[in-house]
Order: sequence, then C-alpha cells, then structure tokens
Amino acid sequence: MARRDDRGSAEGIDVTGPSDAQSIVFVHGAILTRKMWLPQQRALADDFHTAAPDLPGHGARADEPFRMEPAIDILEDVFESQTDGNAVLVGLSLGGFVATEYAYRHPDAVDALVLSGSSANPVGKLEIGTRLVGGLARLLTRPDTGARGVEVLAGRWVRNRELSPDIEREIIEAGFYPKQFGEAGREISGADFRAKLSTYPGPTLFINGETDRIMRRSEQAHAAAARNGRVEVLAGAGHICNLHRPETYTDRVRRFVRRTVRPGR
Repeated sequence: MARRDDRGSAEGIDVTGPSDAQSIVFVHGAILTRKMWLPQQRALADDFHTAAPDLPGHGARADEPFRMEPAIDILEDVFESQTDGNAVLVGLSLGGFVATEYAYRHPDAVDALVLSGSSANPVGKLEIGTRLVGGLARLLTRPDTGARGVEVLAGRWVRNRELSPDIEREIIEAGFYPKQFGEAGREISGADFRAKLSTYPGPTLFINGETDRIMRRSEQAHAAAARNGRVEVLAGAGHICNLHRPETYTDRVRRFVRRTVRPGR
C-alpha cells in the first residue's frame, strides 16, 4: 500500500479531511490555481480526504511552463504521497484533460472520474482551432501589460461570484497565470482525449455549465465514448462551473462518489 502523508498541506498542494476516508484529487484549470477547489474541499472535508495540487506554470509552480508530462508526474506524486494509491479524480478545463491522461495511463488507480469543461476533443478541426487560440493567447500575454489585463479581469470575475470572503481572497492572492493558457493549448492540441477516455473502465461523470457552449456541443459524444459515462448540466453556470455554482457542483460530486465507489475499497 502506498504511503499517505498526513501533514495536512504541503508546498503546492492543499489537503483536507480524514486520512482514512475515501480520497478525491482535484485538478485545476489553466490560469487559476489549486485554490479554485477550496469551496469543494471545505464542503467535503468531513467525509472525504481531498488533495488539490498546483499544475506546472501555476501557483507554487509558477516558475515553470505548463507541460503535460510534469503535470502527470505531479499527480503520480499526489497519488503516492496523499492517498492509499487510489482516488476519485476530478478535473476542470485543462485539469479535465490532465485527469483524462492520468486515467488513461493509470486506470487501476482511478476509482471514478469527474470531468468538467473538457468535452471538446482537440483533434481535426478542433486541433487547428486549439492551436490558433493558444497562439493568440501567447501573443496577447507576451507583453506584461496584456497579462496584467487578464489578471485584472480574472480577479473581477472571482469577486462577482457568490463565494465567502476568505475563499475569494485566497483564490485572488494565489494569483492568475494567463500565459499558461497558451502553453496549455499547445500541449493538448492534437491529442485524442476521447480515444484515451474510451479505455478507462471506471465510471465517469461529466458536469458542464449550461452556458459552456463549446464543451456542451461535444458532451454527448464524449460521454458516449466513455465505457460508463453520465452527463449532468448545471443550470445558470458557465465554463468554470464549480465556482459559478459551488454548492451544487459539490453535491453532484458527493452523490456520484457515494453512488459509484464501493465502501471499504
């Protein structure tokens, strides 16, 4: 059995909940950090052991660009040091693609999979679009003024959510990393995540915001590729649906885990 670290929180990772409870690992999206999962981690802390790491290029790992291989290395370390070797894996946006890649490589370690805002498969025409958007993002954020403009808008977006003041403060103080959006686009474009997802044998829940039109356009095809997939839509929510409707998102994750993961596994 792999070692579990009971220190609580280490550099670049937030850990909550009883060490002997079912583990849930959260993977954040581009631009934001692990702090985007604070509403879920706090709400689930009584019943679950949760861990949320920073991906390369974000938060405590801001000094390195986003790359998929180091991201997978981070999750491998989290599974080894913070769980008993297995966990439910939850990813949003870029985090959803990273989670899919991890489940593809380590299917036996993933008890169940929750994917949000990551149903668009970046191959074919979408590969071209992903490369173009990523290139434009890199161009616009190359000057510091462009990056700072995105950071200001991101901070304003967080303040307009219905979050507790302390969670709002922690998300904003952790910073925003818009340059990594372009790096992420370059990394994921051309990868057939739908084919990778089709090899994962466990249950998969797709939670998308109602107004996340790009991802919603592909959600049924993505769910059909999963061996055991289910789609749920959060009304009135957009792409970052866990912060648009934090309580509802948390409830959907809680119910899914209780329904699909065998107690005492």
